[in-house]
Amino acid sequence: MDIASAEQLPAVADKRAAIVAAANDLLLERGLDGLTIRAVLSRTGLARRAFYDLFATKDDLVLALFEASLSDAAALMKKTGRELDGPVDRLDLIIRTISVRGAVEVEGTSPQRDRRGAAFSREHMRLAQERPAELRRATKPLIDLIMQVVQEGIGEGQWHSADPSRSARFIYNLVSTTVQTELLDPGNTASDRAEREKLADQLVAFCVKSLSR
Repeated sequence: MDIASAEQLPAVADKRAAIVAAANDLLLERGLDGLTIRAVLSRTGLARRAFYDLFATKDDLVLALFEASLSDAAALMKKTGRELDGPVDRLDLIIRTISVRGAVEVEGTSPQRDRRGAAFSREHMRLAQERPAELRRATKPLIDLIMQVVQEGIGEGQWHSADPSRSARFIYNLVSTTVQTELLDPGNTASDRAEREKLADQLVAFCVKSLSR
C-alpha cells in the first residue's frame, strides 16, 4: 500500500461510519420506507459517487448496519455479562436483550425503537433468503458470543453439547425468528414490554433445558 492510499483510509472509514449512522437514524425516524439512498445522501451531505464507492447496493448498507449494530451489542453484552454469576445468567442476558430490546439499546421513543426493530426483522428475513452468506457474516459477532457462553457452560459441567457452534446458531436462529414473527404479526401484543418479557422467559427456559439434556 502506498502512502497516498494509506492516508485515504481514515477518510474512507469516516464516510462509511457516517453513512451507517445516518441509516440507523433514518430507521428510527421513518422506518424501512424512509431508508433510501437519497435520504442517506441528504443526511450525510455526501455525493452519490461517494456512497457507491463504499456500498454497491442498498442491501450492502443494510448488511453493514446489521454488522455494526450486532457487533456493538455483542461487545456491550460481553462486558455486562462479566458481572453476572455464570453462563445461565449470561445466556439469559443475551436472549432477553434480543427478544425484549431488539438486540441493541438505542436512543429514541418507544415508537422509534419499534420501527427500527420491525425494519431489522423484515430485512433479516429477506436477507436470510437473498444474501445468506453475507447475513451470516453480519451476525457472526453475536453468534460467537453465544458460542462462548455455551462453551463456558459445558466447561463447568452445566450443559452438554457435541457442537457448541451449532448450538449457538440454533439459539440465535430460534430467538431471532421468534422475535421476527412476533414483531411482524399485527395481531400480537409483542409491543407490550411485559409480554415480551414473558416471551423472553419462555425462550430462556427452552434454550437452557435443551442445552442441559
